[in-house]
Amino acid sequence: METTQIRNLVLVGVGGQGILLASEIVAQAAVVAGFRVKTNEVHGMAQRGGSVTAQIRYGAEVHSPLVARGTAHVLVSLEQIEALRFSDYLAPGGLAVVNSLVITPVTVSMGAATYPKDVRSRLDQVFSRVVYADAGQIAKELGDIRAANVVLLGAASQVLDLSEDHWHQAIRLCVKTKTLDLNLKAFEAGRGLKAG
Repeated sequence: METTQIRNLVLVGVGGQGILLASEIVAQAAVVAGFRVKTNEVHGMAQRGGSVTAQIRYGAEVHSPLVARGTAHVLVSLEQIEALRFSDYLAPGGLAVVNSLVITPVTVSMGAATYPKDVRSRLDQVFSRVVYADAGQIAKELGDIRAANVVLLGAASQVLDLSEDHWHQAIRLCVKTKTLDLNLKAFEAGRGLKAG
């Protein structure tokens, strides 16, 4: 990445999935690397299981925290249908990192809508580069399903110009000491995931 280029990331999910912690880790990793950082978090209906998004921009000089549609280098989604909902943010050739988790929206529970059965094939049609993983299962096997967000960050880190050390320092700054080892392992597990 040239020093003048700005990197854009969009993180999406449902309230309670750790989007805000994930955005804090990304922002800290960029700060540790010496970049300027701007973030924008939209809580939405987080308390009721609604959409939560976070936008992060970093580079030598950043004036706005807002990521324009079609300009995100990475889209990280903690729930698969949210990836489709926010797919228009990803730049052509950008990387989508998608958790295979299904969270049934209220509209589906009430019978007002149906959850698509072909989400994976839709993701493959919409995104040219996608890492699709059961991040919750990976995190659970490491000791706590709540580290799924950090697993996905590990996958996203593969295409960003932040070193592994920058990420590790950011995780140390952002998570509690008692969950540090788990989160470092979750991050490394995510780095092993490849786009399919």
